[in-house]
Amino acid sequence: MPDGTVVDAGLLRGWPLPEPGSDKEERGRLLVVAGSRETPGAGLLAVEAAFRVGAGKVQLATARSCAASLAVVAPELRVIGLAEDEAGNIEPDEAGRVLDRARGSSAVLLGPGFMDPACAAVLVGRLLPRLQGTVVLDALASAYVTGGPERVGDLDATVVLTLNPAELAHCLDIDADKVQADLETYAAALAHRTRAVVLCGGSTKVVAHGDDLWRVEAGNSGLGTAGSGDVQSGLVTGLLARGAEPVQAAVWGAFLHATSGDRLAERVGPVGYLARDLAGEVPGLLAELSR
Repeated sequence: MPDGTVVDAGLLRGWPLPEPGSDKEERGRLLVVAGSRETPGAGLLAVEAAFRVGAGKVQLATARSCAASLAVVAPELRVIGLAEDEAGNIEPDEAGRVLDRARGSSAVLLGPGFMDPACAAVLVGRLLPRLQGTVVLDALASAYVTGGPERVGDLDATVVLTLNPAELAHCLDIDADKVQADLETYAAALAHRTRAVVLCGGSTKVVAHGDDLWRVEAGNSGLGTAGSGDVQSGLVTGLLARGAEPVQAAVWGAFLHATSGDRLAERVGPVGYLARDLAGEVPGLLAELSR
């Protein structure tokens, strides 16, 4: 299959993001459903990234045991504490409360910090068929796709999948080594089967939608650190909230994530910068790309 369009600063300057506006309502609302008792920081990484690309109002729905501390750490947030099972995962029975909070949101992100694939599949299965607008499925939220990729295309919502190669392999029920060896082919295959936008990769990223393919060749091995994917999914969802189309949000989000990693690698070192350092690079990078 063709290598796709290489994404660089020139391409993005010719594909500008919607103007963010001067009011928080104009920048859109989003809901992030993330975390567990053992992974409270995943949602925090995602929502900070969303704020850094200009999202106006952000809600975080997470395990109740983590809610108060996250609300103090990030006072810009509205935090909703949800009931947990014995292992600290968000209870699927809380789907109704999540749907109530999703009303009026420009975009919804499901998945950062989910720990149990079976629990994630049940929760997402109760939410996704009842959501509209654009929904980003990250990490273990993709367990819903593993149960039948084609059903994603029948949803009312537009879906963006932000996956690593192992998660993409699970969605297609194939060996992960095959995906690593030919990321473009398998990302395109999943995009066709789901009719979703698929963003996958590490130091090289691919965005696939329909017959179109983009490659982001920025990035480095330092991005392979805990929480890095949570930041990327937050960037994509934040761009959606401020008005970007799903493909544009995925392409821009992938580039911002990768290039932020490159800048940290130059300044801090190629390995050892933290996922929470990435979002701070984004506002300056956005300003450069808007010139």
